[in-house]
Amino acid sequence: MHQSSRGYLLILIAATLWATIGVFYKFLINDHGLTPLAAATLRGGIGGAILLCVLLLLRADLRVPRREWPGFLAYGVFGVALFFICYVNAIHLSGVAVAAMLMYTSPAWVAVISWRWLGERLDQRGVIALLLALLGAALVARIYDLAALRLNPGLSQGEGWLGMLAGLAAGLTYGLYSVFNKLLVRRHRPWVVQVYGLLIGAVTLALFVPRGELARGWATPASIALLLGLGLIPTLLASMAFAVGVQWVPVSVAAIVATCEPVVAAFFGYVLFAERLEPAQWIGAACILGAVLLLRPGNITARTPRSTPAPRA
Repeated sequence: MHQSSRGYLLILIAATLWATIGVFYKFLINDHGLTPLAAATLRGGIGGAILLCVLLLLRADLRVPRREWPGFLAYGVFGVALFFICYVNAIHLSGVAVAAMLMYTSPAWVAVISWRWLGERLDQRGVIALLLALLGAALVARIYDLAALRLNPGLSQGEGWLGMLAGLAAGLTYGLYSVFNKLLVRRHRPWVVQVYGLLIGAVTLALFVPRGELARGWATPASIALLLGLGLIPTLLASMAFAVGVQWVPVSVAAIVATCEPVVAAFFGYVLFAERLEPAQWIGAACILGAVLLLRPGNITARTPRSTPAPRA
């Protein structure tokens, strides 16, 4: 199989695995009393710990030059910890399907960051894509019906607004997650990037979570099984698949392939939690996906970074 085809397949696998995040979060929060932040902390910690144990058993080289640590710290804090915080709260407040679709404003956020701080110029098509993504996010969040903005039954209107903002913030931080992955795997093995990113993210999150809330996740065999599944399936395996795949696929193309995640997440939300999307919300979802397609490689004007050496063994 050609490297680019292998990369597409791995990104597709990663997106499918990520779509299960909401299922694990919903059960842990609703049935086992974990707070969203505690669930996110345990997610990163368990995934990172499993990977670290495997790498130590295989005697993998985990050394990182001192000059590279700022990049790893930024990835762990902003691309992992902050992303986990935003996404788990978006799921809790908005539901599995809506949170996943709001997260896919990430290509628009990346376009803005690239234009403002990296000197990349968006052409007319890129600007249209940005506006289309923001319109789609507003429709998915049902901004047209302020009285019905309670995307999760039982929550106040103010909490509904927080859910929308958390979803948009998840899109921004997911964009950072993708960019940091692309930059770091140019110089380091994917498993090195992931083990430090997950562990740094988990330690950062743990600073804000009472120990009692973390202990609640280990109270029953069912909660332990859910935590292990959360740490392994949509965290470790998905992150590894994405990090390996993005070596052979441009990060903007990877974002397009990964748009299958909200579709799968919507299916899980429908089957397991009876979540429904209104026609206008489906139109919004189509707007978001359309914006992502408009941002595919070759359709916007942007600098192309020079090639960098392959990661060291």
